Amino acid sequence: MALPTLLQDRLRLPLIGAPMFIVSGPELVIEQCKAGIVGSVPALNARPQEALTDWIRQIKEETAAHAEANPDDPVAPFAVNQIAHPSNPRLLADVETCVKEEVPIIITSLNPPRDIVEAVHSYGGLVFHDIISMRHARKAMEQEVDGIIAVCAGAGGHAGPLSPFALIGEIRKEFDGCLILSGCISRGDDVLAAVAMGADLAYSGTRFIATAEARAVPDYKEMIVGSAAADVVYSSLFTGIHGNYLAGSIRNAGMDPQKLPEGSKDDMDFKKASEAESKAWKDIWGAGQGVGNIEDVSPARDVVLRMEKEYRDALARIGAG
Repeated sequence: MALPTLLQDRLRLPLIGAPMFIVSGPELVIEQCKAGIVGSVPALNARPQEALTDWIRQIKEETAAHAEANPDDPVAPFAVNQIAHPSNPRLLADVETCVKEEVPIIITSLNPPRDIVEAVHSYGGLVFHDIISMRHARKAMEQEVDGIIAVCAGAGGHAGPLSPFALIGEIRKEFDGCLILSGCISRGDDVLAAVAMGADLAYSGTRFIATAEARAVPDYKEMIVGSAAADVVYSSLFTGIHGNYLAGSIRNAGMDPQKLPEGSKDDMDFKKASEAESKAWKDIWGAGQGVGNIEDVSPARDVVLRMEKEYRDALARIGAG
Protein backbone atom coordinates (compact mmCIF):
# COMPACT_ATOMS: atom_id res chain seq x y z
CA MET A 1 0.00 0.00 0.00
CA ALA A 2 1.32 3.40 -0.96
CA LEU A 3 -0.06 6.81 -0.03
CA PRO A 4 1.71 9.44 -2.18
CA THR A 5 3.87 12.00 -0.38
CA LEU A 6 1.56 14.73 -1.65
CA LEU A 7 -1.25 13.31 0.48
CA GLN A 8 0.64 12.35 3.61
CA ASP A 9 -0.39 14.31 6.74
CA ARG A 10 -2.96 16.26 4.70
CA LEU A 11 -6.04 14.07 5.08
CA ARG A 12 -8.61 13.85 7.84
CA LEU A 13 -9.90 10.70 6.19
CA PRO A 14 -8.41 8.49 3.45
CA LEU A 15 -11.06 9.73 1.03
CA ILE A 16 -11.45 11.44 -2.34
CA GLY A 17 -14.66 13.25 -3.25
CA ALA A 18 -15.33 11.95 -6.76
CA PRO A 19 -15.79 14.36 -9.69
CA MET A 20 -19.44 14.49 -10.74
CA PHE A 21 -20.72 15.83 -14.04
CA ILE A 22 -22.79 19.01 -13.53
CA VAL A 23 -22.92 18.46 -9.74
CA SER A 24 -19.31 19.30 -8.78
CA GLY A 25 -18.13 22.91 -8.78
CA PRO A 26 -15.46 24.92 -7.00
CA GLU A 27 -17.73 25.52 -4.00
CA LEU A 28 -17.96 21.79 -3.23
CA VAL A 29 -14.28 21.11 -3.97
CA ILE A 30 -13.15 23.94 -1.68
CA GLU A 31 -15.25 22.70 1.24
CA GLN A 32 -14.10 19.10 0.73
CA CYS A 33 -10.44 20.14 0.71
CA LYS A 34 -10.89 22.43 3.73
CA ALA A 35 -12.51 19.51 5.56
CA GLY A 36 -9.49 17.31 4.89
CA ILE A 37 -10.45 15.11 1.92
CA VAL A 38 -9.42 15.45 -1.72
CA GLY A 39 -12.05 17.39 -3.66
CA SER A 40 -12.33 16.99 -7.42
CA VAL A 41 -14.20 18.46 -10.35
CA PRO A 42 -14.62 17.48 -14.02
CA ALA A 43 -12.87 19.94 -16.32
CA LEU A 44 -15.96 19.86 -18.56
CA ASN A 45 -18.08 21.37 -15.78
CA ALA A 46 -16.30 24.71 -16.26
CA ARG A 47 -18.00 26.51 -19.13
CA PRO A 48 -16.75 28.15 -21.25
CA GLN A 49 -13.34 26.49 -21.29
CA GLU A 50 -11.65 29.69 -20.08
CA ALA A 51 -13.59 29.40 -16.82
CA LEU A 52 -11.45 26.41 -15.84
CA THR A 53 -8.51 28.72 -15.05
CA ASP A 54 -10.74 30.83 -12.81
CA TRP A 55 -12.02 27.75 -10.99
CA ILE A 56 -8.54 26.38 -10.37
CA ARG A 57 -7.27 29.71 -9.05
CA GLN A 58 -10.33 30.14 -6.83
CA ILE A 59 -9.79 26.68 -5.31
CA LYS A 60 -6.09 27.37 -4.74
CA GLU A 61 -6.65 30.78 -3.18
CA GLU A 62 -9.48 29.78 -0.83
CA THR A 63 -7.87 26.56 0.38
CA ALA A 64 -4.52 28.32 0.91
CA ALA A 65 -6.22 31.06 2.92
CA HIS A 66 -7.96 28.46 5.08
CA ALA A 67 -4.69 26.60 5.66
CA GLU A 68 -2.95 29.79 6.72
CA ALA A 69 -5.75 30.73 9.11
CA ASN A 70 -6.08 27.19 10.50
CA PRO A 71 -2.57 25.70 10.70
CA ASP A 72 -3.74 22.69 12.75
CA ASP A 73 -6.56 21.80 10.34
CA PRO A 74 -5.63 19.33 7.57
CA VAL A 75 -6.25 20.86 4.14
CA ALA A 76 -6.16 18.38 1.27
CA PRO A 77 -5.02 18.98 -2.31
CA PHE A 78 -7.58 19.00 -5.14
CA ALA A 79 -8.00 17.16 -8.43
CA VAL A 80 -9.38 17.86 -11.89
CA ASN A 81 -10.95 15.08 -13.97
CA GLN A 82 -10.14 14.76 -17.68
CA ILE A 83 -12.24 12.65 -20.04
CA ALA A 84 -9.59 11.15 -22.33
CA HIS A 85 -11.80 10.22 -25.26
CA PRO A 86 -11.61 11.21 -28.96
CA SER A 87 -15.06 12.86 -28.77
CA ASN A 88 -13.92 15.35 -26.10
CA PRO A 89 -12.92 18.46 -28.08
CA ARG A 90 -11.64 20.26 -25.00
CA LEU A 91 -9.16 17.66 -23.81
CA LEU A 92 -5.99 19.33 -25.12
CA ALA A 93 -6.97 22.81 -23.94
CA ASP A 94 -8.10 21.55 -20.53
CA VAL A 95 -4.90 19.57 -19.98
CA GLU A 96 -2.80 22.57 -21.03
CA THR A 97 -4.68 24.71 -18.50
CA CYS A 98 -4.13 22.18 -15.72
CA VAL A 99 -0.43 21.87 -16.51
CA LYS A 100 -0.01 25.65 -16.64
CA GLU A 101 -1.78 26.01 -13.28
CA GLU A 102 0.02 22.95 -11.85
CA VAL A 103 -3.08 21.16 -10.63
CA PRO A 104 -1.87 18.72 -7.93
CA ILE A 105 -3.84 15.67 -9.09
CA ILE A 106 -5.33 14.79 -12.48
CA ILE A 107 -7.94 12.04 -12.63
CA THR A 108 -8.24 10.52 -16.10
CA SER A 109 -11.21 8.53 -17.38
CA LEU A 110 -11.57 6.09 -20.29
CA ASN A 111 -8.13 6.18 -21.95
CA PRO A 112 -4.93 6.62 -19.88
CA PRO A 113 -2.73 8.56 -22.35
CA ARG A 114 0.96 8.61 -21.54
CA ASP A 115 1.33 12.21 -22.75
CA ILE A 116 -0.96 13.41 -19.96
CA VAL A 117 1.03 11.41 -17.42
CA GLU A 118 4.30 12.89 -18.68
CA ALA A 119 2.91 16.44 -18.71
CA VAL A 120 1.60 16.20 -15.15
CA HIS A 121 4.77 14.55 -13.87
CA SER A 122 6.78 17.44 -15.35
CA TYR A 123 5.73 19.67 -12.45
CA GLY A 124 5.42 16.97 -9.78
CA GLY A 125 1.70 16.30 -10.08
CA LEU A 126 -0.05 12.95 -9.79
CA VAL A 127 -2.25 11.08 -12.24
CA PHE A 128 -4.96 8.71 -11.02
CA HIS A 129 -6.88 6.69 -13.61
CA ASP A 130 -10.29 5.08 -13.15
CA ILE A 131 -10.92 1.53 -14.37
CA ILE A 132 -13.59 -1.17 -14.16
CA SER A 133 -11.61 -4.31 -14.99
CA MET A 134 -8.21 -5.92 -14.64
CA ARG A 135 -7.61 -5.43 -18.36
CA HIS A 136 -8.09 -1.69 -17.97
CA ALA A 137 -5.95 -1.68 -14.81
CA ARG A 138 -3.04 -3.27 -16.68
CA LYS A 139 -3.31 -0.64 -19.42
CA ALA A 140 -3.13 2.07 -16.77
CA MET A 141 -0.07 0.45 -15.21
CA GLU A 142 1.62 0.44 -18.62
CA GLN A 143 1.06 4.19 -18.83
CA GLU A 144 2.80 4.60 -15.44
CA VAL A 145 -0.07 6.29 -13.64
CA ASP A 146 0.43 7.06 -9.96
CA GLY A 147 -2.88 5.65 -8.81
CA ILE A 148 -5.66 3.36 -9.98
CA ILE A 149 -9.30 3.98 -9.10
CA ALA A 150 -11.22 0.70 -9.07
CA VAL A 151 -14.80 1.61 -9.94
CA CYS A 152 -16.72 -1.39 -8.69
CA ALA A 153 -20.31 -2.63 -8.64
CA GLY A 154 -22.72 -0.18 -7.07
CA ALA A 155 -20.76 2.99 -7.81
CA GLY A 156 -22.64 6.05 -9.03
CA GLY A 157 -22.53 7.12 -12.65
CA HIS A 158 -20.33 4.98 -14.91
CA ALA A 159 -19.60 1.85 -12.91
CA GLY A 160 -18.19 -1.61 -13.39
CA PRO A 161 -19.87 -4.94 -12.65
CA LEU A 162 -17.20 -6.46 -10.40
CA SER A 163 -17.23 -6.94 -6.65
CA PRO A 164 -14.58 -4.86 -4.87
CA PHE A 165 -13.42 -8.01 -3.07
CA ALA A 166 -12.47 -9.46 -6.46
CA LEU A 167 -11.05 -6.40 -8.22
CA ILE A 168 -9.03 -4.88 -5.37
CA GLY A 169 -7.35 -8.20 -4.61
CA GLU A 170 -6.42 -8.83 -8.24
CA ILE A 171 -5.02 -5.32 -8.75
CA ARG A 172 -2.98 -5.52 -5.56
CA LYS A 173 -1.20 -8.61 -6.85
CA GLU A 174 0.30 -6.55 -9.68
CA PHE A 175 0.28 -2.93 -8.52
CA ASP A 176 1.98 -1.43 -5.48
CA GLY A 177 1.01 2.18 -6.21
CA CYS A 178 -1.89 4.15 -4.78
CA LEU A 179 -5.11 2.13 -5.05
CA ILE A 180 -8.50 3.80 -4.63
CA LEU A 181 -11.84 2.03 -4.22
CA SER A 182 -15.10 3.41 -5.62
CA GLY A 183 -18.53 1.92 -5.02
CA CYS A 184 -21.14 2.52 -2.27
CA ILE A 185 -18.88 4.69 -0.10
CA SER A 186 -21.43 6.64 1.95
CA ARG A 187 -20.25 6.14 5.56
CA GLY A 188 -17.02 6.17 7.49
CA ASP A 189 -17.52 2.43 7.98
CA ASP A 190 -17.29 2.02 4.20
CA VAL A 191 -14.02 3.97 4.09
CA LEU A 192 -12.53 1.68 6.73
CA ALA A 193 -13.72 -1.39 4.83
CA ALA A 194 -11.99 -0.12 1.69
CA VAL A 195 -8.71 0.32 3.55
CA ALA A 196 -9.06 -3.10 5.21
CA MET A 197 -9.58 -4.61 1.76
CA GLY A 198 -6.26 -3.26 0.54
CA ALA A 199 -7.07 0.19 -0.86
CA ASP A 200 -5.14 3.28 0.18
CA LEU A 201 -8.10 5.59 -0.33
CA ALA A 202 -11.85 5.44 -0.80
CA TYR A 203 -13.72 7.39 -3.49
CA SER A 204 -17.17 8.83 -2.79
CA GLY A 205 -19.44 10.77 -5.12
CA THR A 206 -23.10 10.11 -4.39
CA ARG A 207 -22.83 11.06 -0.70
CA PHE A 208 -21.75 14.56 -1.72
CA ILE A 209 -24.67 15.13 -4.11
CA ALA A 210 -26.77 15.65 -0.99
CA THR A 211 -24.71 18.61 0.25
CA ALA A 212 -25.40 22.31 0.43
CA GLU A 213 -22.51 23.10 -1.94
CA ALA A 214 -23.34 20.59 -4.68
CA ARG A 215 -24.75 22.07 -7.88
CA ALA A 216 -27.50 19.45 -8.10
CA VAL A 217 -31.02 20.82 -8.30
CA PRO A 218 -33.07 20.50 -5.07
CA ASP A 219 -35.26 17.71 -6.48
CA TYR A 220 -32.13 15.66 -7.26
CA LYS A 221 -30.86 16.06 -3.69
CA GLU A 222 -34.27 15.14 -2.29
CA MET A 223 -34.44 12.03 -4.48
CA ILE A 224 -31.01 10.96 -3.21
CA VAL A 225 -32.19 11.24 0.39
CA GLY A 226 -35.44 9.43 -0.35
CA SER A 227 -33.94 6.52 -2.30
CA ALA A 228 -32.55 3.08 -1.46
CA ALA A 229 -30.38 0.60 -3.36
CA ALA A 230 -33.47 -0.90 -4.99
CA ASP A 231 -34.16 2.48 -6.61
CA VAL A 232 -30.89 2.42 -8.58
CA VAL A 233 -30.90 1.10 -12.16
CA TYR A 234 -27.82 -0.13 -14.09
CA SER A 235 -28.10 0.84 -17.77
CA SER A 236 -26.00 1.66 -20.83
CA LEU A 237 -28.80 3.53 -22.62
CA PHE A 238 -27.92 7.10 -21.74
CA THR A 239 -24.22 7.35 -22.58
CA GLY A 240 -23.28 4.07 -24.24
CA ILE A 241 -21.44 2.96 -21.08
CA HIS A 242 -23.11 1.10 -18.22
CA GLY A 243 -23.85 3.29 -15.25
CA ASN A 244 -26.11 3.55 -12.22
CA TYR A 245 -29.04 5.95 -12.25
CA LEU A 246 -32.01 6.85 -10.06
CA ALA A 247 -35.12 5.04 -11.27
CA GLY A 248 -37.28 8.00 -10.25
CA SER A 249 -35.49 10.33 -12.65
CA ILE A 250 -35.93 7.82 -15.47
CA ARG A 251 -39.66 7.62 -14.78
CA ASN A 252 -39.86 11.43 -14.68
CA ALA A 253 -38.35 11.45 -18.17
CA GLY A 254 -41.22 9.27 -19.40
CA MET A 255 -39.40 5.92 -19.52
CA ASP A 256 -39.84 2.62 -17.72
CA PRO A 257 -36.63 1.95 -15.78
CA GLN A 258 -37.25 -1.80 -15.97
CA LYS A 259 -37.61 -1.81 -19.77
CA LEU A 260 -34.67 0.22 -21.02
CA PRO A 261 -32.98 -0.83 -24.27
CA GLU A 262 -29.24 -1.30 -24.37
CA GLY A 263 -27.04 1.57 -25.49
CA SER A 264 -23.96 1.35 -27.69
CA LYS A 265 -20.40 2.55 -27.13
CA ASP A 266 -20.84 4.30 -30.48
CA ASP A 267 -23.23 6.63 -28.63
CA MET A 268 -20.43 8.07 -26.49
CA ASP A 269 -20.10 11.74 -27.37
CA PHE A 270 -18.40 14.06 -24.91
CA LYS A 271 -18.70 16.94 -27.35
CA LYS A 272 -22.34 17.13 -26.25
CA ALA A 273 -21.26 17.08 -22.62
CA SER A 274 -18.87 19.96 -23.21
CA GLU A 275 -21.51 22.19 -24.79
CA ALA A 276 -24.49 20.93 -23.53
CA GLU A 277 -27.91 20.55 -22.41
CA SER A 278 -28.17 16.91 -23.38
CA LYS A 279 -31.19 15.33 -21.73
CA ALA A 280 -29.35 12.09 -21.12
CA TRP A 281 -26.83 13.90 -18.95
CA LYS A 282 -28.93 16.65 -17.42
CA ASP A 283 -32.24 15.04 -16.50
CA ILE A 284 -31.28 11.41 -15.84
CA TRP A 285 -29.64 11.49 -12.41
CA GLY A 286 -26.71 9.26 -11.55
CA ALA A 287 -26.40 7.69 -8.10
CA GLY A 288 -24.71 4.74 -6.48
CA GLN A 289 -26.29 1.93 -4.49
CA GLY A 290 -25.15 3.54 -1.24
CA VAL A 291 -28.03 6.03 -1.38
CA GLY A 292 -29.91 4.15 1.33
CA ASN A 293 -27.35 5.36 3.87
CA ILE A 294 -27.85 9.04 3.02
CA GLU A 295 -30.45 10.61 5.27
CA ASP A 296 -30.11 14.38 4.87
CA VAL A 297 -28.70 17.31 2.91
CA SER A 298 -25.84 18.84 4.91
CA PRO A 299 -22.84 21.09 4.37
CA ALA A 300 -19.93 19.12 2.93
CA ARG A 301 -17.78 19.77 5.99
CA ASP A 302 -20.44 18.27 8.26
CA VAL A 303 -20.59 15.18 6.04
CA VAL A 304 -16.82 14.71 6.28
CA LEU A 305 -16.77 15.20 10.06
CA ARG A 306 -19.62 12.70 10.44
CA MET A 307 -17.78 10.19 8.26
CA GLU A 308 -14.63 10.70 10.32
CA LYS A 309 -16.55 9.87 13.51
CA GLU A 310 -18.07 6.80 11.86
CA TYR A 311 -14.60 5.73 10.70
CA ARG A 312 -13.13 6.03 14.20
CA ASP A 313 -16.15 4.35 15.80
CA ALA A 314 -15.76 1.46 13.37
CA LEU A 315 -12.07 1.17 14.22
CA ALA A 316 -12.94 1.01 17.90
CA ARG A 317 -15.72 -1.50 17.28
CA ILE A 318 -13.29 -3.98 15.75
CA GLY A 319 -10.70 -3.31 18.43
CA ALA A 320 -8.25 -1.46 16.22
CA GLY A 321 -8.65 2.07 17.52
